[in-house]
Amino acid sequence: MQYKATSSEDYIDQVPEERKSALHKLRKIIKENLPNGFEEGIQYGMIGFYVPHKLYPDGYHCTPKEPLPFMSFASQKNSINLYHSGIYAIPEIKDWFGNKYQKHCKHTLDMGKSCVRFKKIEEIPFELIAELCKKITVDEWIAVYESKIKKK
Repeated sequence: MQYKATSSEDYIDQVPEERKSALHKLRKIIKENLPNGFEEGIQYGMIGFYVPHKLYPDGYHCTPKEPLPFMSFASQKNSINLYHSGIYAIPEIKDWFGNKYQKHCKHTLDMGKSCVRFKKIEEIPFELIAELCKKITVDEWIAVYESKIKKK
């Protein structure tokens, strides 16, 4: 589902009532646990956390006018989805998350390349997401992005 939001608050105001509390909590967890330097805003129609142009002027290689994306979340039709670029780009983080997830949730992990889908809102592992947020600093993300993702 796409929302025409101009801010994180505006985005959450537009989602179904039964999801608002979970999205507020998810946003709070991410903001409290991401290392300094990441900024928050609407990016690609979702609430996103990214490396601002003042820290990485090149921006995202696909769309240089966009700041370098790192983490985001969205309310979709059947789930709340969390996107984390470290899970996509760093196998050790993907493995760590998969192993830890089984200790926090009774359902099987539903994950794409960087997307974790939470179909049962009451089972979102907020503590695990807090740990995930702390795994990569802005400088580490820039280095990983430049060495593994950015087209030279």
